[in-house]
This record gives sequence, C-alpha cells and structure tokens, in this order.
Amino acid sequence: MLTNTLAPKQLQFLHEVAPTAKLVGFLANPKNPAAESDVRDVKSAATTTRQQVLTVNASNDGEFDTAFTDLVQQHAGALLVMSDPFLLSRPDKIVTLAARHALPAMYQYREFPIAGGLMSYGTSITDGWHQVGIYGGKILKGAKPADLPVQQSVKVELVVNLKTAKTLGITFPESILQRADEVIE
Repeated sequence: MLTNTLAPKQLQFLHEVAPTAKLVGFLANPKNPAAESDVRDVKSAATTTRQQVLTVNASNDGEFDTAFTDLVQQHAGALLVMSDPFLLSRPDKIVTLAARHALPAMYQYREFPIAGGLMSYGTSITDGWHQVGIYGGKILKGAKPADLPVQQSVKVELVVNLKTAKTLGITFPESILQRADEVIE
C-alpha cells in the first residue's frame, strides 16, 4: 500500500487548509523500521511547501501527551501523522489530542476523519483487502503464488470532515471539496 510516497500531496493539502502553519508536526513511531526514512521523506517534501517539520514520537500510549505538549510548546500550526500500525490503532486518542490542541491534522487513513479528525489522504484499506481477496481466490483456484505478478493497491482517497473544520475555524477551499472522495458533514 502506498504510504510515505504520499507525503508531498498530504503536506500540500494541509498547506491549503492551514496556509499560515510554517511549522508542521510529524507524529511518528520511532519503533517502526520505516520511521527514519519517513521522517526524511516528510522533511524533504516540506521544502516544496516552504514548511519546517518538527518530529514528535509516540510508540506507546504514555507518550502521546508528551508529543502533543511538544507540538504546542514549539508552536506547530498543523500535524501530519505517520502511516504506522500502532498509530493507526489509536485514531480516537490522536484525534482527541489534535482537537484539544486545535491542530489541523492530516492522516493516512479515512478512519481518522470518521473518528473526528480533519482530513485524510491515503491508500484505501478496503481496496488493499480487495486485492488480497483476489490473490487468495487465484491461489485457491490453483494458481502458484510465485507465478502471480506483484501488485500494489494504488487507490487513494481524500476524506474531509466539515464538522471538525468548523470547530477549528477552517473553511476548506472549494478545490479540496471538489477533489474529496468523501465529505463528512
């Protein structure tokens, strides 16, 4: 599934809804083997939007409060959340903290705006599981796994939450609303 390769587009969307945010927080799980490269990729992508990136870490529930306190103390104006299984499993916690600190946040998966987050842009988990089902079906019908081509779910979706935007005092630009795959009201 596409993840860190989407950072430039995620930052662009975030910049469109929070154009005054010069410092963007990046919530990462340092225990994830891809964390270092994801941080590098996000910092590189931020150069196109002329933003600085402040990386904050959380690899267990006890580290979330410290990470968000650091974001507030450093005056981060927005937040991007790393694509990570641990972070994905905590949408309510992360969304609640982002709301408490009035941070417009961009997430990888639609589960976050559904839980009250501002917006997400990322690979469709549903499409990924659909691809797995197709592969499984071919194998069950006798195909040899080694003979099947490598595939990657490339369907991405933009989901925005208007209720959260209103709470944050943000008006989504029409260009984003027109591109959104789902608008939560």
